[in-house]
Amino acid sequence: KKRKREIIMILNDQENGFSATAPTPPPQSKQKQRRKAAIICLSTTLFLILLLALLGFILGVTVFRLREPRTQLVSASLEGVSPKLSFPVMKIELNITLNLTLLVQNRNHASFKGGLGRSVLLYQGNEVGEAELNPGLIPATGTATVCSNLTLEVHRFADSGLASLIRDVMAGQIAMESKTRIPGRVNLLGIFKKHVVTSSDCQFVVGLPDLKIKSQDCKYHNKL
Repeated sequence: KKRKREIIMILNDQENGFSATAPTPPPQSKQKQRRKAAIICLSTTLFLILLLALLGFILGVTVFRLREPRTQLVSASLEGVSPKLSFPVMKIELNITLNLTLLVQNRNHASFKGGLGRSVLLYQGNEVGEAELNPGLIPATGTATVCSNLTLEVHRFADSGLASLIRDVMAGQIAMESKTRIPGRVNLLGIFKKHVVTSSDCQFVVGLPDLKIKSQDCKYHNKL
């Protein structure tokens, strides 16, 4: 009987227009919800864009910042001596071939592919020899040893003053300067490629007669 009464009451409620479903929210409330969701979505997107921009800036000034490759003269050894006699004016020239070993350090977090380089040797501002540096690939944050033959024109030393040359030889050391230029390309992740020309100016002292590098001070430059 109790069950029948409940059924009768439900039927009466339906006949009188009552429903058990939840009331439908007004249209104005739906618009507010949509607007709130759009604002949240837009704010999240802007935050992610700013975060990516900040991350790119930090990587650009730290990891991906272009650093100049450094070249350093490690050693020099005597390869050969070649006298030269010229006519009709009697003139004797003496060329000495030195085997140079240079260390090239790539400080970038990307590989550096160097092209054909050139190194010039100066004594008191006068060019006394030059050498070509072979192309090569240096891995990211790695080093490579470059060997090259340099022809030293001894008679050009006299252009700077014979007395100065004799004084240096007697002292057992010669102060010289080298200018090295290496064109190349930095390759980042195989996607970003940047052409760069690295150059170095080094002041160094060579001991005699062992030809060992006693001291060295270098300055480096980059040209993009």
